[in-house]
Amino acid sequence: MSDSRLREEICRLGRSLFERGLTPGSSGNISVKLDDGGWLVTPTNASLGFLDPARLSRLGADGKLLTGDAPTKEVPLHTALYQTRSAARAVVHLHSTHSVALSMLPEIDPRAALPPMTPYYLMKCGHTALLPYYRPGDPAVADAIKGLAGKYSSVLLANHGPVVSGDTLEAAVFAIEELEETAKLYLLLRGLNPRYLSPEQITDLTKTFGLTLPNHNH
Repeated sequence: MSDSRLREEICRLGRSLFERGLTPGSSGNISVKLDDGGWLVTPTNASLGFLDPARLSRLGADGKLLTGDAPTKEVPLHTALYQTRSAARAVVHLHSTHSVALSMLPEIDPRAALPPMTPYYLMKCGHTALLPYYRPGDPAVADAIKGLAGKYSSVLLANHGPVVSGDTLEAAVFAIEELEETAKLYLLLRGLNPRYLSPEQITDLTKTFGLTLPNHNH
């Protein structure tokens, strides 16, 4: 995809996420890795609903700003996902309400923040890791991401929000939407003893769709 098309795509998908209430105000950020090793990223204090393609931050492979506005303070978070997930070409981070709520619940397993509730959740997100709280923009979050050793494409930052990588921007957006909807389902069903997918059903999905899930006993 050409540079101009990619810029338009970031703005189009950002606006879609914002207009549906998936990240309020100037929260959330998006990045896309480019063929030269640099990336396009949304600027700091920018609303995803009102992005200007020409003002997106263009970073070189060294992470330095080449053109556009100053980038989001979450650059360390994005960098860590690209470094540990070699297939990642895009990263999306939101402050979506139900995912943030999920991240604060006491019973959440940090190795699998959500149980295997639906096929699409496993197909698009796999398992979701929960990381402890870090101040937004804290470089230490990069070390926490690196500690996951690239096993998770879907990560929840406690009291903050989800961050998801994908092999395309659209895939990352669809996955983070699926994560938000599954968090919503979890909250709706909490305390109602719902049926989750069985180990046999998970094995069938894994084989049929070639999923790679982090080792975790359900």
